[in-house]
Amino acid sequence: MEKRVLVLNLDHSPVAVVSPQKAIVLLLLEKATSLATYELLQIRTVSKSFDYPAVICLNSYKNIPYRGVLLNRVNLFRRDKGECQYCGSKRQLTIDHVIPRSKGGKSNWTNLTTACHRCNVLKGDKTPDQSGLTLRTKPFKPSLAYFLSEYAERQAEQWLPYLHSKQENLKLEN
Repeated sequence: MEKRVLVLNLDHSPVAVVSPQKAIVLLLLEKATSLATYELLQIRTVSKSFDYPAVICLNSYKNIPYRGVLLNRVNLFRRDKGECQYCGSKRQLTIDHVIPRSKGGKSNWTNLTTACHRCNVLKGDKTPDQSGLTLRTKPFKPSLAYFLSEYAERQAEQWLPYLHSKQENLKLEN
């Protein structure tokens, strides 16, 4: 499997994840600087070999409009780590409105959570307090850095120093 490369803006905020080929092109055109490489890996051409980049930083600031993380079923389950936020079960997962829509609850990151079928039926058209259920974690709107650090922990530990500083800043803002 091909490793991916984290691209940081000039202010070290994550901008994208690209292929190593695209990263090498940015480095050769001097549009980016390499900050970290994957050890023991190289990209070889007929006449040259390059260190395999893990993290690169753009040499000029790019104003990229904030797109946020899409609110969808897959991302909601990823945020909640694929488990019911009431009992911890990983089976028969559904999406639950913490404050039911009938009581004015919206379909947004801070009101949606993952629930197993049993807990969702038990909760019904009530709030968690009314139904006697307790949320294990408070629903929150994840950032791109949140999902990238989740990927980095499994696939690219070289990214972690560049994502955790951003993640700490995001926690302080909330």
